[in-house]
Amino acid sequence: MNAPPNPEDTAPAERQGFWKRFSKTLEAGRQSYVADLKEVFGRPALDAAFWDDLETTLIAADAGVPTAERVVQDLRRQAAGAHLRSPADALGFLKADLVREMEKRPRALKLEGAPAVVLVVGVNGSGKTTTIGKLAYLLRREGRRPLLAAGDTFRAAAIDQLRLWGERAGVEVVAHQPGSDPGAVAFDAVQAARARGVGPVIIDTAGRLHTRTDLMEELRKVRRVLQRLDPASPQEVLAVLDAHVGQNSAQQVKVFQEAIGLTGLAVTKMDGSARAGVVLSIEAELSVPVKLVGIGEGLEDLNRFDPGQYLDALLRMEEAG
Repeated sequence: MNAPPNPEDTAPAERQGFWKRFSKTLEAGRQSYVADLKEVFGRPALDAAFWDDLETTLIAADAGVPTAERVVQDLRRQAAGAHLRSPADALGFLKADLVREMEKRPRALKLEGAPAVVLVVGVNGSGKTTTIGKLAYLLRREGRRPLLAAGDTFRAAAIDQLRLWGERAGVEVVAHQPGSDPGAVAFDAVQAARARGVGPVIIDTAGRLHTRTDLMEELRKVRRVLQRLDPASPQEVLAVLDAHVGQNSAQQVKVFQEAIGLTGLAVTKMDGSARAGVVLSIEAELSVPVKLVGIGEGLEDLNRFDPGQYLDALLRMEEAG
């Protein structure tokens, strides 16, 4: 079987179009803090008021207090070393500092395996099943042959929803009856993928309250089933987070990380009412990289996360004129 194409070489125009739409969706939520950024960086001097107001503005964008404090401290050190002479200089250093920090984290999806398995977790309402469908479509465009597994067996509606997204994305879905054992669904999906020579297998799981220990234990059982088939499985464990939840997302991530271990995040619903700076705070606090970002309900509204494009959209100030 030929190796799938490198995603970096796949449809660059489509990727660029996604980030243009991403920037557009942030405009409404960005107006207030962008106006503040424009005012701060338009000042004549790097005085005490500049540093205080810059930190406040970053916090208002939901970048988080630790991240805002670290960034401002780094910029102040640059200014003390005469590398920064004005607030205008500081903007370029701000972007470079954030990009450098974010590029330290691995963001490529691990899709090597026979087949690779992507286990997707999240709380109800985060956009988990929708994200799975869009991820399947994204991987199909990259030349892969994903298979979906309806592991949320507690709700018939969840199984039906995944089947619908499978049809939209043009991929097959392995499903059992409502109330079935989620581990059995995962097992059958992996076996089916092996028999058909397809992959990766993307497994939906029951939307669960991260405070429910019994449900988290069930999630661990699914993982144990997968590891009996392949000790390296699942290759990815992605938590889907709703950007509107903001700083409260961090607690969700912590519990999933402790229960099953996460390899990455998919941040959804990045629209005008979301505080897009939450990506900075979650990554800084938990060291779990964002690998996917979603902006809407269309099949094309999910893409691989790009730190540079994200920061350009987050800090772009020309709209606040």
